[in-house]
Amino acid sequence: MKNILITGGAGFIGSHVVRLFVTKYPDHQIYNLDDLTYAGNLENLRDIEKRPNYHFIKADIVDENRISGLFEKHAFDGVIHLAAESHVDRSISNPTEFIYTNIIGTVNLLNAFRHIWGNRAAGKRFYHISTDEVYGSLGNEGLFTENTPYDPRSPYSASKASSDHLVRAYAHTFGLPVVLSNCSNNYGPFQFPEKLIPLAINNIRNNKPIPVYGKGENIRDWLYVEDHAAAIDLIFHEGKLGETYNIGGSNEWKNIELIRLLCDIMDKKLKREEGASARLITFVKDRAGHDLRYAIDSSKIQQELGWRPAHTFEEGMEKTVEWYLENEQWMRNVTSGDYQKYYSSQYEKR
Repeated sequence: MKNILITGGAGFIGSHVVRLFVTKYPDHQIYNLDDLTYAGNLENLRDIEKRPNYHFIKADIVDENRISGLFEKHAFDGVIHLAAESHVDRSISNPTEFIYTNIIGTVNLLNAFRHIWGNRAAGKRFYHISTDEVYGSLGNEGLFTENTPYDPRSPYSASKASSDHLVRAYAHTFGLPVVLSNCSNNYGPFQFPEKLIPLAINNIRNNKPIPVYGKGENIRDWLYVEDHAAAIDLIFHEGKLGETYNIGGSNEWKNIELIRLLCDIMDKKLKREEGASARLITFVKDRAGHDLRYAIDSSKIQQELGWRPAHTFEEGMEKTVEWYLENEQWMRNVTSGDYQKYYSSQYEKR
């Protein structure tokens, strides 16, 4: 697979995957397709944008004709599909946008892949990346496995569940060579600051309240983004066709405990008195339909492909905090919207 398309490659997880593939596979042509909506940021890829095997394409996966034309032009051998609307709060405010991007957009990619390769798809691969939220909510015990029944609880998770089913249906009906994965909550550098960890870091630095839903009792399994990118690389190249792999960090934390750990780290980094940042914690009205607990059983990918997360949560948090503190200009550009000017300055002038 020499021509690889990565959708959503300017986003948080996508940019880490693009960087990994561009640097690790110099003989492969890596195409980053992103519509550069609010969370797509080409500044995330400044360090590799001049590499000869990196190519950026601005396009919306909802645009069927555009997607079909790109597949006809480049004949992508492999697809790593990350492009998605992914913020639960936004899906509650505007479910329709999630339906179009996450469902229609995925079908457009599947159709384009099918029409280009048809019965000649041997050696090709369509890799669809999803979320653990499709499984619903866990109680105090148990883990999500690849066989856990789907039970999505938000417009976001329902749209991702639908796209998962469609990928499997295309594999069954049309014989497409697909693999899938479902991951737990990611964290790390370049994450858009609407998500909990970068939002909290930014608010602590600026002495603003840290909003915590309800009593902060909701539990998530946290996965460092570079560990996720390594798993994606492994599944793309070695995962068994037709299979699904769960990817988790084995790091379950209550939201309030996570925030208190983050406050302690920030106090040390900013040389503040102990407990200063924790005083910024502010409990707010809980999210509608807020799932209690997610936790991933990653034993399948560990046993079959030999993957393990390389970072503990504490190590990953230290690296994450250090990155945000060292890249204050990136955060300013994101929070002000100035990052959206980067595309026009770097690409539209060409």
